[in-house]
This record gives sequence, C-alpha cells and structure tokens, in this order.
Amino acid sequence: MEINKNRSLKDLNTFGVNATTKFYTEIHNLEDIHELLEWKEKTDLPTLLLGGGSNLLFVNDYQGLAAKICLSGKEIVEADADATYISVAAGENWHNFVRWTISQGYAGLENLSLIPGTVGAAPIQNIGAYGVELADHFYSLQAINLENGDVLEFNKEQCQFGYRESFFKAYGLDKLLISSVTFSLPKKPQWKINYAGVQEKLKGLEPNAKLISDAIIELRQSKLPDPKVIGNAGSFFKNPVLNIDQWEAIKANYPDFMGYPQSKTEIKTSAAWLIDSCGWKGYRKGDAGVSEKHALVLVNYGNTTGKQLWSVAEEIIDSVSQKYGIILEPEPRRLSEN
Repeated sequence: MEINKNRSLKDLNTFGVNATTKFYTEIHNLEDIHELLEWKEKTDLPTLLLGGGSNLLFVNDYQGLAAKICLSGKEIVEADADATYISVAAGENWHNFVRWTISQGYAGLENLSLIPGTVGAAPIQNIGAYGVELADHFYSLQAINLENGDVLEFNKEQCQFGYRESFFKAYGLDKLLISSVTFSLPKKPQWKINYAGVQEKLKGLEPNAKLISDAIIELRQSKLPDPKVIGNAGSFFKNPVLNIDQWEAIKANYPDFMGYPQSKTEIKTSAAWLIDSCGWKGYRKGDAGVSEKHALVLVNYGNTTGKQLWSVAEEIIDSVSQKYGIILEPEPRRLSEN
C-alpha cells in the first residue's frame, strides 16, 4: 500500500472542489486492506473511505488519510428459480455494473442507470431513482471493521435501509469498509415505467431492461448536468416526507404543491419544486450556484470552494424554511471538521 502526502482531491470529488488530503492511498486488494489496518493502529489520524466522490462536499482540507476503494471484480455466485445472485467488488463503477447486468440478460437495476459512484458506496446512501431503490434488489454485503479487522456479513434487515439512509450512513461511516455487495436479480422482472418521460419514450414498445435503461439515461442527461463538464453531486437535497396535515396545510395555499403518498399518514414532496418556487433555479454567486437545468443540483462553475457551495445551500435551506416551514436535508456528506 503506497501512501502519498498532501494530495489534491479535486479529481476525486465530482464537485471538482480543490481540497487537499494530508495522506492518500488506494485499496486494490485484501493485502492493501491489511496494511490499512496496520497503518491505523500506528496513528491517531482519521480515515476517509472514498468511492466515486459523488456524494461528498469538501468544505476544508482533510487532515487524515483518504483511502480510495479500487477493489474490482464480479461473479455470479448462485441462482435459483426466482433470481440470479451476483457479487460485485466495492470499487466497481455503479453505472458500468448496471449496464453489464443488462448486457448479460439480467434485469432489476435498469431504473438505477447513470447514477454516479461505486458499487460499495451505493448501499450507504441506498441510492434510488424512478421508483427503484438499491434495497429492492439487495441480498447481502461484506464489510471489514477497520477497528479490529473483523470480516462482517450483512443481510438486508441488518443494513437498516431507509430513504437515502442505511446503517452504514448512520453508524458505520469510515468505520466499516464495504468490500463487496451481492444483488438478487429477478428472473421475472416487474418493470417500473410509470414515470413522466419514461412512459413517453417507451410508448408502443415492449419494455425490456435495455430500453428502460436507455430511456432513463436520456432523461437524466436532459435534466442533470454532466459532472465531467460542470462540477456537481447530482441531487443536493432529499425530497421531504411530510405528514398529511402538514402537506394539506401547504397545499391549501399553494394548489400546485406536489405530493406522492408514501403511506396512510405520510406524503413525499419534491425538493426541486420547493427550491424552484423560491426562485433559486439558475442562481449564481461567483462560481457557486444552482443548475439552470434542475433546481435540485448545486454546481461548481469553475473554481468555487466547498465553503461557497455550502453557503448557497444554507441560503436555499433558509429560503424554503421561511416560505413553507420545511427544513431541507442535504444528501451529500459535508466534510468540514477534521
């Protein structure tokens, strides 16, 4: 395991923020993991586990060791009458993995096409899009406890998946290194295409995984800026989940207020609608701003800092709170104190 000092993180976060880490290494195999454990025993410095850097906002330099997970490989480990089980190393690119499953004739993950990041980071956030969450096709994962080196197996229940939440996000950040994830892909898929844009693109066609994936890729590219062109981390805020009374009170004053029932007592609304209705879409302050394509996406127009981006986020949170009484919750992890 090679350790570099004072490495820029600009190319390792999709915001393109130019932060620096005091130490940096890459994890390619089990031997590297063992050396990482030994390094941690010898120092008191914190460790940051990096995937694709698509869910991070560096507000300051990092004063510990940033370790990029580069574990690779995938294999079919089992199959039964209902599903095929595929184990994937944590460092694999998520979108490339989704397209690989489709090319191999498997379905289930097509709605999660073009989501940035790595396979190992996906369960932490319980990524989701167009009616599908990672949890829907999750079977198990393997993780290494960086405190004692224990190899742990987690089933779905133990992962405590929620809306953009998991056990790993709540309790295991930088303590558990996810090394591989196993997915259960159904042999009789249930297509989820009842979404604006998807239905139109598939009109008159017999749905299949590739057609759905292609449609969603096209939709995402039309709505969301490409991080390779303009720095961003995709959706910056979670869609708020309100109780029915709260939602109806706002709806009474704003008839076009959006709502999607989650249960008998809860309704999810659109963070993008809230932000757009407060006039933030296309806002720019220096090189920090809000995408002209999508009000939910904060962008780096060139050389902004994490502090400047967070300042814009705070202004948006205050604005929505004052108008609607709703506190928006950021999705990306903000690294500000090291």
